[in-house]
Amino acid sequence: MPCEGCVERDNGSTDATMGFLLLGFSELLRLRALLFLIFLTVHLATLAENVVIFMAVVMESSRPPMLFFLCQLSAIELCYTLVIVPKALLSLTADGSTISFIGCAAQMHLFVALGGAECFLLAAMSYDRYVAICQPLHYVAVMSEGLCLKLSVASCLGGFAVALGLTVAVFHLPFCQSHHINHFFCDVPAVLHLACTQNYTLELPLLAACVLLLLLPFLLILTSYVCIATALLHVRSSMGRGKAFSTCSSHLAITLLHYGCATFMYIRPKSSYSPARDKMVSLVYTNITPLLYPLIYSLRNKEIRGVLRKMLRRKRIAQLN
Repeated sequence: MPCEGCVERDNGSTDATMGFLLLGFSELLRLRALLFLIFLTVHLATLAENVVIFMAVVMESSRPPMLFFLCQLSAIELCYTLVIVPKALLSLTADGSTISFIGCAAQMHLFVALGGAECFLLAAMSYDRYVAICQPLHYVAVMSEGLCLKLSVASCLGGFAVALGLTVAVFHLPFCQSHHINHFFCDVPAVLHLACTQNYTLELPLLAACVLLLLLPFLLILTSYVCIATALLHVRSSMGRGKAFSTCSSHLAITLLHYGCATFMYIRPKSSYSPARDKMVSLVYTNITPLLYPLIYSLRNKEIRGVLRKMLRRKRIAQLN
C-alpha cells in the first residue's frame, strides 16, 4: 500500500513537471572545493585517456577483434562519465542540484544502459579470449569482422533494452512528498528509496535487470574461463601458459572491478540501503574505475601499446613536417 503523502501519478503532465533535488555531498560543506578539484581532475584525466585510446584505435587501418572491443569499451566509458560526472560537479557548487523528472529518468536510463552494454561487451571479450586460446587455428575464421560487429551491436541494444524496461518500471512508482535524492546522480537504489510502496514487488524490476545484465553475462564469462583454464591444463610449457594468461589478465581485472562494484550496489534488498555508503561506492565505479580501465588494458595489452606508439610516431612526424 502507498504511504501517506504520496504524489498522485494519474496525470501524465504532472509527472513531467515534477523535479528532484540531488543532495550530492551537501553534508561536506568544508570539503566541497577540494572534492570539486579532485573530481574535475579525475574526470578530465578519464576523458583524455579514453579519447586517446579511442582515436588511436580508430586511426589504425587494421583492427584485430580485441582492439575493436577495447575501442568500444573506451567509447562506453567516455559516455558513462559524461552522463554522471558533470551533474555531480554541479552539485558541489551549491547545496545540491535540481534535475527534472524526465532528466532524472534519462540519466538513470543512460547510466544503466551503458553499464549493461559494458557487461555484455565483457562477455563478448571473454568469448574472444576463449576462441584465441582454445581454438587458435580457427580464430581468424570465427572472430570475423562481421561477428565482432554483431556482438558489439547486440551488447548496446541489450543494455539499452533492459535499461528502458527498468527505468519505466521505476518511474511508474508513486513517490512520497520528499523529492530529495541523497545521492549525486539518479541511481536506481536512491530513487527506489523514495517510492511509497511498502511491499517487495518494487524490487522485482531491479532483480530482473540484475539477472539479465549481471548474472547472465557473468555466467558466460565464467564458462569461457573454465574452458580456458581446462585448455591451459593441457599446455605443458610454463611459458605458453604464462603467455596465454597474460592475454586474459587485463580482461579479468576489468571484469572483477566492474562486477564487484555492481554486485555490491544492486544485488541486495532495499532495506540495506545506506546513502553515505552508497555514495562512496558510487564514487569508485563512476570516477575511479573509468580512470583505471585504460591504464589496465593499455599497460597489459601489446596491441594497444602498439597503436599508441604508432599514434605518437605520427604526431612526431607531423610536428617535424
